[in-house]
Amino acid sequence: MGQKYDGLSHCKLALVFAVVMDVLGVTSLLVGIFASLEIQGEDFGDLLVYSGVLLVLFSMAGWVLWYSGNIEGLHLQKDLNGRLGSAMDRLARSVSRRMRLPRTRSSPS
Repeated sequence: MGQKYDGLSHCKLALVFAVVMDVLGVTSLLVGIFASLEIQGEDFGDLLVYSGVLLVLFSMAGWVLWYSGNIEGLHLQKDLNGRLGSAMDRLARSVSRRMRLPRTRSSPS
C-alpha cells in the first residue's frame, strides 16, 4: 500500500486512440445517415455508415486496453471468503502488470 495512486492516467495512448476513433466513427456514421452523398449518381452514404461502425468497433479495443492498463489502481473488492474475485479479474490484473512493467534485456556475459 506504499504506492501512490495517481488516477486513471496509465495508457494515455490507448485513451487517445479510443477517443479519436469514437469521434471519427460517430462523425462518419452521422454524415452517412443524414447527408445526401451522391457522386456521379452513386450513393456513398452506406460506405460512411459502415466505416463509422467499424471505427467505433476499433475504438472498443482502445477502451479495453486503457481500462486493463488502469485496473491495478482500482479498488478491488473481496468476496465473502476474503479471496480475490474471478479468473477474469486475475487475468486483467496480469495483463495490466505486463503492460506497465518495463521490459529489461539481459546483457550477454
